[in-house]
Amino acid sequence: MSNISYKYNSKFLRSAFLIVLICFLLPNIPVNSQTQQFSQFYAAPLYLAPSFAGATDGSRVALNYRNQWPELPGTFATFAFSFDHYFDEYNSGVGVMLFRDQAGSANLSTTNAGILYSYNIKINSDWYLRPGLHFLYSQRTIDYDNFVFGDQLNLDGSYSGSRTSISIDKVDYFDASSSLIAYRQPFWIGASFDHLMTPNQSISAEEYNVPLKTSILGGYRFHFGNTLFGGADESVSVTFLYKNQGSFNQLDIGAYWTKEPISLGLIYRGMPVFKNHAYGNYIQDAVVTMLAIRTQDIRIGYSYDFTISNLLGSTGGSHEISIIYEFNQKRTRRRDPCVYPCPYSPYD
Repeated sequence: MSNISYKYNSKFLRSAFLIVLICFLLPNIPVNSQTQQFSQFYAAPLYLAPSFAGATDGSRVALNYRNQWPELPGTFATFAFSFDHYFDEYNSGVGVMLFRDQAGSANLSTTNAGILYSYNIKINSDWYLRPGLHFLYSQRTIDYDNFVFGDQLNLDGSYSGSRTSISIDKVDYFDASSSLIAYRQPFWIGASFDHLMTPNQSISAEEYNVPLKTSILGGYRFHFGNTLFGGADESVSVTFLYKNQGSFNQLDIGAYWTKEPISLGLIYRGMPVFKNHAYGNYIQDAVVTMLAIRTQDIRIGYSYDFTISNLLGSTGGSHEISIIYEFNQKRTRRRDPCVYPCPYSPYD
């Protein structure tokens, strides 16, 4: 039995080493746009980084919905569903994720489905490394019926049929992500790399390759234990998420206060020390407030983005809802911030 265990461990360690090389030896790739996001990024763990696949002691289901800028014309909505499980005998986490984003009155939509894998490596009695991979199939579509072309406009203000030729209304492609997280109580830090295959997602005759997205995340949890008179566990977590796609930079930084069963969060999103060269002002996006309630197995969260950019007062902010359900947990849940094998989360 020990030979079999050694065989599996050696195989997975070699795989983990390759993942680390993929993560840190990638070339820099120019960028022109950014991808979708969740304000409750730790409530969408598999979307945040594939290293979070299997980051509990059993099974987990996560549901996420984001309604962005509801007062602007068109719909800006994002949905995500994920399921993951930790296999203790292989130190491995496996997951699946479905994702859909719909933007604007032309229903520009991105839908993808993928599988994820992570491996937990014990460095010493305190430190763990967790590399991860995500492979996905994606489809991008647009509804040209919602467009009005120039040859449809008549002098009397009426519309007629268009003679504009549309040859492409969707594109399919494969993509991949990788990540690496290091953690120990009460600290975690990691990096995630999305769009490793830089696929062509253009729905026109011109080619446009999705650029590489790099995310750096981390945090520290101040755990106060039980309060006086046998009260619930209490903690404050300081956390950040930095994202870069070429000339686009964004920083989410803030704190979560947790006292079972309630968590409150306040996040600032922007780049306060860098100016937007096109407009000469500092890059500001939103201030995010969060509220979550957790039972033994279920966590339900709501967040609202207060817009502080130049769009202030015209967007209606952003609403986001998350639901996480954990089941088939093998170990008894403790009141520590996190137990093996999971990387940290500010409200666990």
